[in-house]
Amino acid sequence: MTRDKAQKQNLTISISQETVRKARILAARRQTSISGLVAEQIENLVGAEEVYERSERSALALLERGFHLGGLMMVSRDELHER
Repeated sequence: MTRDKAQKQNLTISISQETVRKARILAARRQTSISGLVAEQIENLVGAEEVYERSERSALALLERGFHLGGLMMVSRDELHER
């Protein structure tokens, strides 16, 4: 997917003047804008969340299937749970 201007949407946020001042300095050091900094961070957060959710689904699917750890069962499940 391309990231041209037609696919972007403006967002209004409110932050303190001190944070804006520091963000301007940080953006200048990184040769970008405050908007660029915010967009990058939000994209990183969304991407990390998507990776986490995929990993969670994969792990749960593995647990559903279970694992064969080798060896033979010499007793039945019922025998193991007898009191």
